[in-house]
Amino acid sequence: MTETTKPRREQIHDVASRLFSERGYHATSMRDLAGQLGMQGGSLYAHISGKEELLVEIVRGASQQFDEALFSLRDVNLPADEKLREAMFRHIQVVADNMDSATVFFHEWKHLSAEPYAQVVAWRDTIDIFYRDLVAQGVRDGTFRADLDVRAAANLILSAVNWTYTWYRPGGRLSPRDVAEQFADMLLSGLMAGELQ
Repeated sequence: MTETTKPRREQIHDVASRLFSERGYHATSMRDLAGQLGMQGGSLYAHISGKEELLVEIVRGASQQFDEALFSLRDVNLPADEKLREAMFRHIQVVADNMDSATVFFHEWKHLSAEPYAQVVAWRDTIDIFYRDLVAQGVRDGTFRADLDVRAAANLILSAVNWTYTWYRPGGRLSPRDVAEQFADMLLSGLMAGELQ
């Protein structure tokens, strides 16, 4: 489906993701959005209530993509190290497939007003818990070191996968799988129990 054959609402969403990613939320005006869409400024309000509505939708859509990619792993019967590799790959794949919305999600969400801001913070907590649970599983079953600080390990993993949006370029030398495997190799060398290294 080309940009011009997409429903107007989807076109608006795509352009907003791109402009918010490139320029930032505050530096993008409704006039900028309308101009990129070949619309009059007032016509945009027939489709959306305002700029924040777009930011909320972009952030909500990105969070749903991460949820769908990661949370299905919770009940998969894999050793913790394999599950971590797969989680990191899925996380990075979502970023790589949605660079504009991922950039907006990770960087521009702080401009949300109080209620949607609180929703994003709550979502971030669920992802944090997902990775902490994964690390804790590995500690419990002896795959990961018994002396690990579970919260610190989860924060390290999240820092690696979340910040991919700042440097990864689709079509570059490394695929999302390559990045995930290299990250996992480096992180697991510090997480694995001695006898498994």
